[in-house]
Amino acid sequence: MADAHVLIIEDDADINEIVATRLARAGMTSTQAFSGTEARLVLDASAAGPGFSLVICDLMLPGLTGEELVSLIRARDQELPIIVISARTDASDKIDLLRLGADDYLTKPFDLDELVARIEVQLRRRSRGGSGRPAKGGALTFRSWELDPAARSFCAAGEAVELTRLEFKIVEILMGTPGRAWSKQELFERAWGEPYAADDNTLNVHISNIRTKLRASGTDGYIKTVWGMGFKLSE
Repeated sequence: MADAHVLIIEDDADINEIVATRLARAGMTSTQAFSGTEARLVLDASAAGPGFSLVICDLMLPGLTGEELVSLIRARDQELPIIVISARTDASDKIDLLRLGADDYLTKPFDLDELVARIEVQLRRRSRGGSGRPAKGGALTFRSWELDPAARSFCAAGEAVELTRLEFKIVEILMGTPGRAWSKQELFERAWGEPYAADDNTLNVHISNIRTKLRASGTDGYIKTVWGMGFKLSE
């Protein structure tokens, strides 16, 4: 997407340069960082300005690791899309990164056109508030939860809870239909705006993250697992 500004964090200079060149062909600008330490300095500097549209981050970095950077970014910004690129192929690595707050995970070696396509998906998602269609106005309430799509705010038992874009969309969908049991496929496709892969554990990880954030309010039990199907809110 034109005008997107991407931060590329990759210590392999050849890969970094190839990615930057491909993004330029797609009409995007990029800032390149070659270590975790340099990336943190760039992120600190961007906090005073317009910032980035998306971050591409390797895991095996000198200085700060990719995992540490993902955590740092999420502590500052729940909205900024993060795509992790790594030679690690274990499913547990992907799950761990999603739990930290990454939005997508691409294993090396990767196709540059696929990377661009995934970037475009994340940018469209962000521009639409994280859903396959624009969010509608009107605050939602469920028991002691309050969610305002227009203000992009969510409170549980009177306390503000910070949710990522996708976490917010999942909660919004569930609150919009209290008592309805959503299949994993339905919930994923509504929140992500793309086809569901039956072996993809991404939705489970995001539900787990939401429950963890709600534990302090004592409302994590509102989200019930419907065994063999998916999830629903408990009346």
